[in-house]
Parts: sequence; C-alpha cells; structure tokens
Amino acid sequence: MNSPLHCSLAALIIGLLFSPLVSGQETKATPAPKKPDPSLHKVEDVAGLPRVLLIGDSISMGYTIPVQKLLEGKANVHRIPTNGGPTINGTAHIKEWLGDSKWDVIHFNWGLHDIRYMLDNTRQVSPEDYEKNLRSLVATLKATGAKLIWCSTTPVVEGTINPVRKDEDVLAYNVIAKKVMDENGIEIDDLYAFALPQLSTIQLPKNVHYNATGYETLAQQVVKTITPDLPTK
Repeated sequence: MNSPLHCSLAALIIGLLFSPLVSGQETKATPAPKKPDPSLHKVEDVAGLPRVLLIGDSISMGYTIPVQKLLEGKANVHRIPTNGGPTINGTAHIKEWLGDSKWDVIHFNWGLHDIRYMLDNTRQVSPEDYEKNLRSLVATLKATGAKLIWCSTTPVVEGTINPVRKDEDVLAYNVIAKKVMDENGIEIDDLYAFALPQLSTIQLPKNVHYNATGYETLAQQVVKTITPDLPTK
C-alpha cells in the first residue's frame, strides 16, 4: 500500500507535468479593462446655461466632444451614457436616459443600427417597426417640453461591410423619419445631405465612421443647427 507521502509526491509530479509551464503552454494574461469612451464622461453643469442632450450611436459619440467644445460657455452639452444602438434599444431605455432633469434642446438620431443586416439577411429593425418605434420615441421626447431636433442618418458608402449596410436603406429610413418628424413639427438637421458631398475627405474608407476632421466637420453642422434654438436669458 502506498504511504501518504508517496501519494503526495505522485500528485506533485503529475501537477508539474501537466502545468502550463512544463507542457509548453503559455498562460493567458487577463485583458486590461477597456477605458470608457471619453464622449461618455459625465458633464457637470455650469449654472445658468441651457442644457442640451445628444442622443445617437457611435457617429454622435464621435462628434460629442467637438460639440461640447464649440458650445463651451454657451450650453451644458450632455449625451446619453452609451451607444444608442437601434430604435429597439431606444424604446427600452429612453426614459432612463432622459432622467428627471430639464432639457432645453434634444438632438437625436437612430438609424444605422436599425438598417444593419443580420445573419438571416434581414435588417435588424424592419421599416414598419422603425416607424412604430420612432413614433413611440418622439411621443416620449415631446413630453419633456424640450426643443427637439431630429438628425438624419449619415451616408453608407458602397462596399461597406461587417456588418453589411446599404445606402439605399439609409435613404428609405430617412424618408420614414422625415414623415414622422414633419407630422410632429420637429426640426430636422439633415446631416446626410451635409456629409454626402464631403465623404471622400471626412469619412473613413468603406466605413460608416469618420476621421478626426470629419467629426469636427459634423460637429460644426450640429452646433449650427442647435445654436438658434438655445434659450436666451
């Protein structure tokens, strides 16, 4: 019969033989946690300035900080604390994003995530559901009493993949959005028409996102649209 000492030695030898170091396997280091996107940082209000809320996906995240800098001293510019995603995400979280604070101006968009093609080759949100969701979101936003500005979805260049999106869908969904906004008397910031002639210099190749100059350029248009609607003392 093996003694307890023999059993302990055998267990130790087996453990060493099958350890990552002896077997030649490398241990994987725990990946460092991602730093939060700077656009999502919390804004401390300056007393007496109007409050602006930006709602949208990663495109709006890209122009958030430039908009904040351009409106520094003129408005407290906040954004929702995440990527807004598709309208189904908006309807699920809009009340949480709005909170109990008073907003003077809300500049908002949904679209690029709605039109993305899924593995079954259908869009994430159908045109019918997109309109239904927008109507629900607009009703909630109007209840805040804020000045509302709809931002049209920006262009998709041919060949953009991963995930697949098509500019024809952008155009179709923008038409749906315009119908909803017109019926509700909501101002439209046509960022699609603004960006389209400049895509070769402001948008990344075969990508829905923009370079640094592009986000600065989009921010200038957003600020140009928002500024006349800021309340004055």
